[in-house]
Amino acid sequence: MTTLTRPDGTQPSDLNLSRRGLAVAALGGYAAFALSAQAEPISTPETGLITETVQLSPADTQIPAYLARPAAEGAYPVVIVVSEIFGIHEYIRDVCRRLAQLGYVAMAPDFFARAGDPSGLTDYAEIRKIVATATDPQVMGDLSAAMAFLKAKDYAKAEAAAITGFCWGGNITWQACQRLNYFKAGVAWYGRLARPADAPADERQWPVDMAADLSAPVLGLYAGKDQGIPLEHVEQMRAALAAAGKTDSEIIVYPDSQHGFHADYRSAYDASAAKDGWARMLAHFAAHGVAPGAA
Repeated sequence: MTTLTRPDGTQPSDLNLSRRGLAVAALGGYAAFALSAQAEPISTPETGLITETVQLSPADTQIPAYLARPAAEGAYPVVIVVSEIFGIHEYIRDVCRRLAQLGYVAMAPDFFARAGDPSGLTDYAEIRKIVATATDPQVMGDLSAAMAFLKAKDYAKAEAAAITGFCWGGNITWQACQRLNYFKAGVAWYGRLARPADAPADERQWPVDMAADLSAPVLGLYAGKDQGIPLEHVEQMRAALAAAGKTDSEIIVYPDSQHGFHADYRSAYDASAAKDGWARMLAHFAAHGVAPGAA
């Protein structure tokens, strides 16, 4: 059984290629690189929803975004969903539908669209090349374009917006709540917090470096057996939050879970931790005014 234990995926040698190929054939639409043959992913119906691909307009180009929202008339709170390195595949679309069924406008921008679609690739090196093109400033600009789009729609209550993301998207979630002012709350699922040991010593800032800049409270959901995000980094982030007086942000660690524990198409999926994390996410949103029916 394949287990992804690194924040940016595993190496090809970690994978059973023939088994994964069978899984891809059986479950179309999921990230080819990470799909487990034993996966039984959640499938959320579109009943009562409007789902569509819309076009966002950052400064340099247009990029697509998957959007799911209640079909009934009204203005609904917003959740931006930030994908893992695999882009907008069926798991991310289903997360949007889950949120829409609860009464949110959920949008997942395609931050990698300029360079390609990593979801169908099985070569990790090629996936990394695509992901590397999505720089932090570019992604922040894309998020601004997403919010500009939603502010212009009468079905979106853009003043009540939250952001959540997984793996690569978890790091972006922290950054969005540090660099931008659109969100009332963020929930980061196992996103990198500090510079990895093998990362270049450049000027890039990581969430731990910007703890004092948080403009919205973030709930971090992390795995105790994550081989790519050491618990040392979690403790560093907790200390940075405390030093900055960000008492409304916190990090929860599921001690027996692995990286990717919410991803129901991976073998690392942990149903208990995923369910608990999802409930905590919704409670965090509601506590900060991002919930259906909230004033």
